[in-house]
Amino acid sequence: MRLPLRPRRGPRTRRRALAAVLAGALAVLGLAAAGSSGSASAAPAQTAGSVTGISRNGGTYTFTTTSGAKARLVVARADIFRIWLSPDGTFTDDPAGRDLAVTTDFGSVVTDWTDAGGHYRITTPALSVHVNKSPLRFAVYRADDTTPVWEETRPTSWSGGKTTQYLAQDTDEQFYGTGLRLGEWALRGRTVPVAVDNRWRENSNASPAPFYMSTRNYGVMRNTWAPGSYSFTSPGTFTHNETRFDAWYFTGDSLKGVLDAYTDVSGKPFLAPLWGFELGNADCFNASNPDYQGDHGRPRHQTTPDVVGYAADARAADMPSGWFLPNDGYGCGYTQPLKDTVEALRAKGFHTGLWTSTGLSAIADEVGVAGSRAVKTDVAWIGGGYKYAFDGVRQAVEGIEKNSDARRFVWTVDGWAGTQRNAVVWTGDTYGTWDDMRWHVPAIAGAGLSGLNYASGDVDGIFGGSPQTYVRDLQWKALTPVLMTMSGWGATNPAAGYQDKQPWRFAEPYLSINRKYLKLKMRLTPYLYTMSRTAHETGVPSTRAMVLEYPEDPVARGNLTGGQFLAGDSLLVAPVVSDTTVRDGIYLPAGTWTDYWTGTTYAGPGWLNGYAAPLDTLPMFVKGGAIVPMWPQMNHAGEKPVTPLTYDIHPRGSSSFTLYEDDGLTRAHETGAYARQRVDVTAPTAGTGDVTVSVGVAQGDYAGKPATRGYELALHVAASPAQVTLGGSALPKLASRSAYDAAATGWFFDPADRAGVLWVKSGPQAGAFGVTATATKVPDAGPVPTSAPLPRSGWSLVQADSQETAAENGRAVNAFDGNPATIWHTAWSSGTPAALPHEIQIDLGARYTVDGIGYLPRQDGGVNGRIGGYEIHVSDTTADWGRPVATGTFADTATAKTVPFAAATGRYLRVRALTEAGGRGPWTSAAEITATGRAAPLPTDTTLVNGGTGTCVDLPHSSTTPGTEPTLYGCHGGPNQRWTLHPDGRLTGLGGVCLDAANANRITVQPCAGTPAQTWQPGPQGTLHNAGACLGGNGTRLTRTACDGSAAQRWSFGS
Repeated sequence: MRLPLRPRRGPRTRRRALAAVLAGALAVLGLAAAGSSGSASAAPAQTAGSVTGISRNGGTYTFTTTSGAKARLVVARADIFRIWLSPDGTFTDDPAGRDLAVTTDFGSVVTDWTDAGGHYRITTPALSVHVNKSPLRFAVYRADDTTPVWEETRPTSWSGGKTTQYLAQDTDEQFYGTGLRLGEWALRGRTVPVAVDNRWRENSNASPAPFYMSTRNYGVMRNTWAPGSYSFTSPGTFTHNETRFDAWYFTGDSLKGVLDAYTDVSGKPFLAPLWGFELGNADCFNASNPDYQGDHGRPRHQTTPDVVGYAADARAADMPSGWFLPNDGYGCGYTQPLKDTVEALRAKGFHTGLWTSTGLSAIADEVGVAGSRAVKTDVAWIGGGYKYAFDGVRQAVEGIEKNSDARRFVWTVDGWAGTQRNAVVWTGDTYGTWDDMRWHVPAIAGAGLSGLNYASGDVDGIFGGSPQTYVRDLQWKALTPVLMTMSGWGATNPAAGYQDKQPWRFAEPYLSINRKYLKLKMRLTPYLYTMSRTAHETGVPSTRAMVLEYPEDPVARGNLTGGQFLAGDSLLVAPVVSDTTVRDGIYLPAGTWTDYWTGTTYAGPGWLNGYAAPLDTLPMFVKGGAIVPMWPQMNHAGEKPVTPLTYDIHPRGSSSFTLYEDDGLTRAHETGAYARQRVDVTAPTAGTGDVTVSVGVAQGDYAGKPATRGYELALHVAASPAQVTLGGSALPKLASRSAYDAAATGWFFDPADRAGVLWVKSGPQAGAFGVTATATKVPDAGPVPTSAPLPRSGWSLVQADSQETAAENGRAVNAFDGNPATIWHTAWSSGTPAALPHEIQIDLGARYTVDGIGYLPRQDGGVNGRIGGYEIHVSDTTADWGRPVATGTFADTATAKTVPFAAATGRYLRVRALTEAGGRGPWTSAAEITATGRAAPLPTDTTLVNGGTGTCVDLPHSSTTPGTEPTLYGCHGGPNQRWTLHPDGRLTGLGGVCLDAANANRITVQPCAGTPAQTWQPGPQGTLHNAGACLGGNGTRLTRTACDGSAAQRWSFGS
């Protein structure tokens, strides 16, 4: 496959080449890539056979079998156990040792066994494990011995150097995990490689982990360094490339409980230093080094102290940021004495870390003498992955912690199970494109479903980028714990030849937007830090996929919510990942949700479409009852005292929050040097009443803990209270915001601030105190707004798989003719009717953003054919419908049904009937099908796929030279295959060049001139028109010929 050319410098290409060499070396060692096929003459799969006996030693049960293999079941805790299968009957081969399972001794546990005839039953207070005798198979139940957890459908087998377990799949069971997977996090129906490949593209795995968990509230960690492949199908197959089986199983009463148990064994996520929550910046500032493989002439990058100039720029721009990696580049090195640069950066509020591609031979001096406090590993060193990479990260951790009192702060790719206790995982060398941003959102949220609290990607990627993609990427990443820029490889903006990606290097309006979100991140530090402490104690991440908080919500369980996440437990973030000012498909779960910027409050559940999101607005919503601690505004930790501390509160019912604080730098928190402060709020669930905030004493101690500090409350209420009291005494009411700002204590209600905010100052407080606002009102929660019906005048039938036209008028077009008295009915009068499923495909007449459909069953008194189970699809092409935008089951009634869903854009609608609601026969019928939504925006930054070949319009070698002929080439989604259709008809690609048909026999790219030859308009059936002719494909060439309706003239917009 031809990849788009990368920037001129070679090291990153070397990195990938080296990664390929490492992968080859691993294959030689027997660690072949997951999913590779074995020899056609491979020996038949072997199994253990039948159980011949059982023995017990404490909580360890050993089973002998007819094949000579043995199995062990080790009960470590009532909810945790290990299954270890040895084909040769020995248990000496444990390559993972204590690397993955660091804690397995949880003290004594009550366990027993009984012989139940066909199986042995091993019990704990939480579980019942069945060991089936003939053949050996395992099944796990809850303590009641009836509620299933998981069950093997056939015996575990080994063959061709691989071992596979086979598990049953429940009808609505969903799966999550496998590490930092670059793409969707709900895995049912997918086959996922659990292997290092260093590709860093969608659906690859930047840091695989041999762990997954299920909505049946169990998880599995394979205790191995071998690559594997997990198929979450029915049955599930879970394979690793080794002839042994060794797995730890974790159970709980929720997915959060499973993560807690998993990280009890594999290690809790580390707690990063406070400065690690600030923006980091990586670049080479020693370009004069003869060994440097990049541009030796880069201005202001000649010697390592030049980084201090960039730090000064950040402070001059009033831009929050907290650390630099000044030697990130092959052969960059650093200028001695390093300590001088470290101290100069510290004087400006920055910490220093170092990048390495060759190891850590000097880390004792770099940390202990110079004062460096972070390490970023490179694929050139640890790109082989598995134990080698794991040990490299561990060396970095030890290098920091053995030579200072500082905490570990390491960034890496190629992590594995257990990496969460040592490092930040990041997504590797990615691009600054809308498409890369799209799959980064579920990737970062999904990493938390493997216990990875710190996961990130370079802001706007390392390659390519633009001011617009930079702003949008920075916005949402500011709501995650950690983020970093990587300069030197991107587009030549904001200054030609610099390729800088520091946020202060951009012009307006981008500069101010970057500042806005980094300042918000700084203010939210105590909230995000507390959430990361929660992760450190429970394994539950700060950046949360929706399913973690709403596991029983069928929408939140799946990838329909993959484009959004929860920052902590209270802030819902819905990033904008395309070139648009409107955000569709925001799912608000049950409860109340307040727009962070406007104060508008919605009652969930529901889909919010059409949300106004100009470039400076990140869609954010606050959960009802939220209590969010916020620092005073500052640009780095320690710049000023944390007083007053603001509690931003959305009162509704009873809620609480416990703030965590420590010194933010050292490991003293590990021995109890920290404090916690609980805040409780009581308020009406609706309407008018008193709101009381009880702030507890900060219990505990740490170096730097303030003896007293001021507090500010920001209470989001809809009406001014009758009075506000502090400890029972009335506080003064202040007449204006300026009077409030000048006062030491008092309150002010601002009805124009986000639909109403009550501001309260307490003055300095040393102990617990309470504030009550009497007779105020919590905001009314309105319904999530619905969108307008789509006009059906332009609809036409593409096809229906069946229709009755002989015995009655059951034509498919009746389903959208506007007459409820007519129906579409599948054929029934001639012979045996066709079996379900049935479907109807409708051309909507134009591209629409569709957010719901309506289904009216037949209204003629008949019941046959009412749709039961259904799937809804929306697409730009009838050749590839993709995944359904909605699935479900309609009730067996004649009433109208509606199906709201996350907005999807396309020209074609497909309704599939999977079952008949009453089970009366293989028929389908519909009186009317409707849809809601709005006219779709034109496609931006997307691939242009030819309907005849399935290939993409491609600029060869990323050339934008006028006269270059685009070709049809295999789709890879790189920048040289990204196209934008503008309202004026321009079709622009890389570098802003326009597709030009001045010569009909030779389609080229040219500078945009607004000529008719550069004007393209969408037509029916996915055609693109220019001067009355159609764009087409002939082999690999583009053509403009008379429109003939052929597949070669049909185009769809990819991702």
